[in-house]
Amino acid sequence: MNDTIAAIATPLSPSAIGILRLSGPGAVDVVNRVFTPFRGGPMRKRSDRALVYGALHDRDGAVIDHCLCTVSRAPHSYTGEDAAELQCHGSPAALTLGLEALFAAGARQAQPGEFTRRAFLNGKLDLTRTEAVADLIHAETPAAVRQAAGQLGGALARVVDGIYDRLRDLCAHFHAVLDYPDEDIEPFEAEELSAALSGAAAELDALAATYQRGRLLNEGVPCAIVGRPNAGKSTLFNALLGYERAIVTPVPGTTRDTVEERVSFGGVLLRLIDTAGLRESEDAVEQLGVERSRAALERAELIFFVVDGAELPLTKETVDIWRMVEQAGKPWVLVVSKQDLIRNSSRMGVIGTGGKSSNPTVELSAKTGEGMDKLEQAVAALFPENTNSQAGALLTNARQAEAAGRARSAVARGAQALRAGLSPDAVVADVEEAMSALGELTGRTVSEDVTARIFERFCVGK
Repeated sequence: MNDTIAAIATPLSPSAIGILRLSGPGAVDVVNRVFTPFRGGPMRKRSDRALVYGALHDRDGAVIDHCLCTVSRAPHSYTGEDAAELQCHGSPAALTLGLEALFAAGARQAQPGEFTRRAFLNGKLDLTRTEAVADLIHAETPAAVRQAAGQLGGALARVVDGIYDRLRDLCAHFHAVLDYPDEDIEPFEAEELSAALSGAAAELDALAATYQRGRLLNEGVPCAIVGRPNAGKSTLFNALLGYERAIVTPVPGTTRDTVEERVSFGGVLLRLIDTAGLRESEDAVEQLGVERSRAALERAELIFFVVDGAELPLTKETVDIWRMVEQAGKPWVLVVSKQDLIRNSSRMGVIGTGGKSSNPTVELSAKTGEGMDKLEQAVAALFPENTNSQAGALLTNARQAEAAGRARSAVARGAQALRAGLSPDAVVADVEEAMSALGELTGRTVSEDVTARIFERFCVGK
């Protein structure tokens, strides 16, 4: 990290503002060569974080923009190094010329995520906060934004560090007794160790239980739209997206394959899966689509079971699908479609028929939009936002969950060894293994290949 990096930190499309970012030991000198303040001295003499108005020059010295510049000297910057930013007009051409000027002045092109990687390596962020930066950039719902912001603020790190510190105190006590037998140190009791392990196990169980919600916040809830052919599934799919994505015709069996899209609905990120109608067919292509629909039903975390509101009485195929949906054991909503085509009296026999469980029922017309707000409310009720004080303390990716799981397994082995009557040093070895796993979670102890995978998610300029 002895060189200075530079990048365009905003999307390359016409906009009101575009930002050029620098970090490294030569950041202030580099920006000083390409930016001339209209008043006062050069940037190397300016105080930190003061916005200075001036002219940005290209590599040949020609003025390409009037913009704002600020510098932040180490260690008081995002990366922990000397850093600078140029807040320009958002012309892609002007930003490109400005970046070329920075290169000519001594900077090099930053790699994806390199600014945040330097912040991590300089101790400005731990790994949970680093991952929160990427989560915040990619957040698609208000709940995901709040979770990422809380994690960036240290909520998850505080939980993990609390468990780590208690285990560390336990190990420190054990080694103090072992290494200094003549000192007046309280003896290391099995009861103390047992209570500490039980407490750590409970905390790690609670932490591991957050992964399901954290994963769905970031990745989205797989939501399968199922039902008989021509029940209105694709029309609902298009209505949820707000545009015509799936082909809709009056001909049953039009959808032959699953179609997937993401949408924020009811404050929840849904990974919608429009499926082929579930029915027996001798058409080989349609039957393949039906098999994929069954697979989508199995992997879904939410199911919209669409029933044609004009279908009376319910056919055996619909009742069979109803049972299949119930047996899947996932949250589901009964969607009674095509309300624009039927009378109120026609709904008798559809609502409340077939199922044993009390799942939400929504009558709607995807074509006119009637009832879509009720479906949105049903989704929000099934996946309520966690508004407690620990917002931001969720495990949100497989790396975090795997490390927490290894810590929990090590604690469990330690407790088992203690019950088996093994010596305390054998138990403490498991405790130290749990600490190592927790250290990987926050980045206290982490390999280079793990950090490389983490920063693959980042864009250039962050």
